[in-house]
Amino acid sequence: MTTLSSPEPTQAVTSQSVERQQRAILTWSIIVGIVVLALLGTALYFLLRPETSGETVSKIRDVFIIVLALESLLIGAALIVLIVQIASLINLLQNEVRPILKSTNETVNHLRGTAEFLGENVVQPVIQLNTYLAGLQRVIELIRLKRK
Repeated sequence: MTTLSSPEPTQAVTSQSVERQQRAILTWSIIVGIVVLALLGTALYFLLRPETSGETVSKIRDVFIIVLALESLLIGAALIVLIVQIASLINLLQNEVRPILKSTNETVNHLRGTAEFLGENVVQPVIQLNTYLAGLQRVIELIRLKRK
């Protein structure tokens, strides 16, 4: 005798892996945020430190160039993550949704054929029989009325 396993363990494993991924993303986000804040704090410290050489405007320009470079790196990483997510969505559509739609279309076509078969072989003969019986009943009623 074959026993079927319940879907609950796979759902539990899936939800655990999703929770782990979310924790990892949150942890890395916090680490990156702390590093960026530390870099900005260090830049501000060196920017505001009194020096006799150099201009303040060039220091501010250099800090903004560094911030823009970091921002472009962050945007590039976000684009890579976005491309990976789009690739996984396309994979999901091709490998899981398309077979489901194909199977559903086959089932609908099968049901359409069954309905046509029943309509031609069951419903139409019953309707014709009822038509003939109604006509016969009416003829019998007319014969009874003429006898009276």
